[in-house]
Amino acid sequence: MLEAPIKDLKKARILVTNDDGIHAPGLKALEQIARALSDDVWVCAPEVEQSAAAHSLTIHRPLRIRHISERRYSVDGSPTDCVLLAVEQILIEHKPDLVLSGVNRGGNTGEDVTYSGTVAAAMEATLLGRRGIALSQEFKDDQPVKWATSEHYAPEIIRKLVSVPWPTDTLMNVNFPDVVVGSVAGVKAVRQGRRKLGYRLEERLDPRGRPYVWIGSSRQNPFFEGENDIVMVNEGYITVTPLFVDLTHDKSLAQVAEVLS
Repeated sequence: MLEAPIKDLKKARILVTNDDGIHAPGLKALEQIARALSDDVWVCAPEVEQSAAAHSLTIHRPLRIRHISERRYSVDGSPTDCVLLAVEQILIEHKPDLVLSGVNRGGNTGEDVTYSGTVAAAMEATLLGRRGIALSQEFKDDQPVKWATSEHYAPEIIRKLVSVPWPTDTLMNVNFPDVVVGSVAGVKAVRQGRRKLGYRLEERLDPRGRPYVWIGSSRQNPFFEGENDIVMVNEGYITVTPLFVDLTHDKSLAQVAEVLS
């Protein structure tokens, strides 16, 4: 099945969320992007940073919703919690047509999508029958984040993406390169790349002499070359990757069914 296009974004209700928290500059950038598309923009984001929260759902304690101002809310939980409560509680009478997550401070390419709270929020929207788009801005640690790049290019990309049907259970993952406006090489629809975060593990001692391990940020080089999200965003392209909620590997399913029969 295919999800119908959004014919008129100006009349659409847009929910904005993130994993960097309600006060993050990337959320402010995404609000501006959303308001360039529609006047009906709502915000529901985590109280504090939830980076690498993945698709976690809070089930062992109650959640609190804080009404900050008109159409702005925060939740003391994960990005997934925020989308769930926004769609099924705050906006239950008129659910959003589109959920935008980000703009994340840092890219979400390759294996990042499995850890990312930004991508998870868009995935939760998809599971709830809403269109979800995750947006992330690459940057280098020693340089300011170029929020203007995502602010400039995102509205038109979003317009184009929602103007066509999407397969059911599909979300879009958009990454903006670490270049200034005008230096973007183009926009590429590419597959997800692959590499691995966390190969640098450092064992240290705390002040009491007890050992602990710190997971570093170093990554392997990409396993796949060619046009994937990791390679192309590093070459200055904006990358768009459709992601599918169903993780079943059909070929293996058939093989497993045969060996179990």
